[in-house]
Amino acid sequence: MNAQHISERRLADAWAELQAQSDAGTPLQSDAYRLAFADPEFLLRRETRGIRFQLEMLKPDLAQRDLGIENTVVVFGSARFRERSEAQAMLSAAQASGDAHALARAQALLRNAPYYDQAREFARTVARYSARCPKEDQLFICTGGGPGIMEAANRGAHDEGALNVGLNIALPHEQSANPYISPELSFKFHYFALRKMHFMMRAKALVAFPGGFGTLDELFEVITLVQCKKAKPVPIVLFGSAYWKRLINLDVMVEEGTISTEDLKLFVYVDDPRAAWDHIMRFYDLPKV
Repeated sequence: MNAQHISERRLADAWAELQAQSDAGTPLQSDAYRLAFADPEFLLRRETRGIRFQLEMLKPDLAQRDLGIENTVVVFGSARFRERSEAQAMLSAAQASGDAHALARAQALLRNAPYYDQAREFARTVARYSARCPKEDQLFICTGGGPGIMEAANRGAHDEGALNVGLNIALPHEQSANPYISPELSFKFHYFALRKMHFMMRAKALVAFPGGFGTLDELFEVITLVQCKKAKPVPIVLFGSAYWKRLINLDVMVEEGTISTEDLKLFVYVDDPRAAWDHIMRFYDLPKV
């Protein structure tokens, strides 16, 4: 059969040809005659950045809409935390190695391991409640899609057989998606801004477990949007009161007049998965089912 030019074939064939070139290790040469939407070199130009924004906006939006994902509970937290058995194994290895730095790191992991279990249990609670609700009232767990607390929350929903969402990000050290995300709802982003927009688009609540810069970035973006009335009020839960109060002294901001006393009511501290869920239920006056 004679080879046909890419522009003369079906769209699916266009992508199949590009994949075959990739699999064969064949360099993809610039080709002015290639279909624009099947031309990676063109789509990755600086001038087409706006198109890439649109694509990262549309792809997860359409996929979630198709599966009836309209309301989410977003769970943030450290990608570095591990479940207790893994943390204990790492501690044993560090003790055997005699490496002081590794030992301190492993001790911190074991100390923080309960957060993994608590995030998993919280997600189970959300999934169990939603399973008894009409489709339009169901809440779905959504995370950043990576390891640690994100994995724990996706895992809790997975335990209950519930659909759950992962919004991962391409990083230099290549953070892979955790295995508990529903495959059809596991998304990968290049742009942090579009990823954070997707967190907020369907969020009916935010639960922030202890975490690092990424968790703080996402948490304060949500608080700022609600404070400035750029987003509807949602329950914002800081899980692990000792961690959050030791990390950030928000009373200083009130004392110095940079926020008002009322702003402290935008969020609550909790230390128990049930308390986190109860706060969300009270916020929306959800019926017990």
